[in-house]
Amino acid sequence: MNYTYPYIAGTFLWSFLLPKYWFIWVSIGILLVLALLPWALQWRLAEILSKIAWKTLGSRRKTTLRNLHLCFPQKSSYQIELDAKQIFFNGMLGYFEAINSWYSPKWFANRIHIDGLEHLKKHKGKGILLLGSHTTLLDAGGFVSSCFFNLDVVYRPQNNLLLNFLIIRGRSRVYQNQIPKNDMKELIKNLKQGHAIWYSPDQDFGLKQGVMAPFFNVPAATLTAHRRLMKIADAVAIPLFFYRTGDIKNPQYHVLLEPALDNFPSTDELVDATRVNQILENQISMYPTQYMWFHRRFKTRPPGEESLY
Repeated sequence: MNYTYPYIAGTFLWSFLLPKYWFIWVSIGILLVLALLPWALQWRLAEILSKIAWKTLGSRRKTTLRNLHLCFPQKSSYQIELDAKQIFFNGMLGYFEAINSWYSPKWFANRIHIDGLEHLKKHKGKGILLLGSHTTLLDAGGFVSSCFFNLDVVYRPQNNLLLNFLIIRGRSRVYQNQIPKNDMKELIKNLKQGHAIWYSPDQDFGLKQGVMAPFFNVPAATLTAHRRLMKIADAVAIPLFFYRTGDIKNPQYHVLLEPALDNFPSTDELVDATRVNQILENQISMYPTQYMWFHRRFKTRPPGEESLY
């Protein structure tokens, strides 16, 4: 689907009031009301909704289980299912955390932490690509990061125009700029201006923009377009990771920044893709149930290999 730039920027369209969008408006309204509830109730609701999602979202459930079996073959089927249910819970809780980060940011006071900020300061004035992954804390993590430093984000536009509008407007409270993933000119321009840009290369967009590289020892289509961007903009890459600790009574939100990658990008895109995947693996393995395993990470297969799903 094609988008005009004014829409990408978050322009309201009168067509959003048409009946076909009413369900989304009602759903967002409910989420906003729920965000006003005490945190303990939000947590309990996430538990209930995740159990409903587990039973009704069969495709997501199967994909999650399959991914976990592929990436953690040492775990029993019983443990895999426990982890998968926790992933569904974290995913549901992530919606509440996102709404809170957009509309109730004061709730996060005294709950946010950052490690490795010195790595960012070391390269101040230079374009920085923050290499992250798709965790269930995407929006909350972005908000926590914005409390310590300014950042842009690269995103994939939603097919639903209203949903795209609402997400962009919500995230505008957090990010300096939101850049569609195919807008290479904007990416390069912002990097050359010394922006820090959050970029997640861990989704399967085929091999036109990437190579097959091991991810948890399973060949996976891995984006490599950022290598060219970094060369053009003379930027550096700093790994970024979000995670939550604590419990229902005292959740804590963390941002981890690692040292900038040396000799990156190199002259070998497979070596670089493998290196990035290994970094993401190490981060994800810290809190594996906070990663979005319900995406079909291994959709693209090497020639002659059958689908894993």
